[in-house]
Amino acid sequence: MDSVGDVLSVAEMVEERRLLVDVAHRLLGCRIAAGSVVDEVYRRWYGLSEGERAKIGQPRSWLVTNAREVCLPRLAGPPNERSGTPGESAARWFRVRERVVQPEPEPEPEPEGDDYECPDCVSHSARTRHTRPTTQQHAALSGALRDACMAQATEALAALLAPDVSVFFDGGGKVRTLAHPVHGSRRGARSLSILLAPQRRTVLDTRPVNGRTGLVVRHDRQTAAVLTLDVAGSHVIQVWVTLNPDKLRSWNRPA
Repeated sequence: MDSVGDVLSVAEMVEERRLLVDVAHRLLGCRIAAGSVVDEVYRRWYGLSEGERAKIGQPRSWLVTNAREVCLPRLAGPPNERSGTPGESAARWFRVRERVVQPEPEPEPEPEGDDYECPDCVSHSARTRHTRPTTQQHAALSGALRDACMAQATEALAALLAPDVSVFFDGGGKVRTLAHPVHGSRRGARSLSILLAPQRRTVLDTRPVNGRTGLVVRHDRQTAAVLTLDVAGSHVIQVWVTLNPDKLRSWNRPA
């Protein structure tokens, strides 16, 4: 399983993907084609075993090298390939239900037609139904979590998380993040502290998400991550971190 130390900050994820798009764009001259190249590069990254990824000392250099390699046959191909027919989308790396995050508060719909139920999600949902906090309590806990992340107060952050908390990272194979959930309050707190570490040009705030208070991270004025929290009693029992840029498009539409 991926080490918590492999977590990147939101700013690092955004800037890494931006770098790869720029590399491919310079070679192909088309941003649509560049996006397709970057998806393929991350597909290669997640296609490696965990052991193979662990042996790569400079992941960003590896990604840039592969971006150039993916571009080369397109440069030699027909013009329509160079101009960027979108390639195969990167595969999902979590076999759990998708969570859609909406910028406007609205009730979260029950999932339909799932062919797989994550045991952690099922047990956490049952706990939430029986010990669901009020809207104000949920908002207060979300604000406390935000404050602890901004202060890099890992112990205080761990105290807000249930001992068996699970933190899921939904990057959709389009950013470099953990391919497995993190379990436990201490490991969860460490992963969130790294992910949400204060950075220049990065803002962390609370916002309504699916009818409850969540956390939204903006980097260079663009939403780069949305966190939804499942709460039972006075603790967070599950954190879902949406990092997939495709799922965040509605957050970045012009007003």
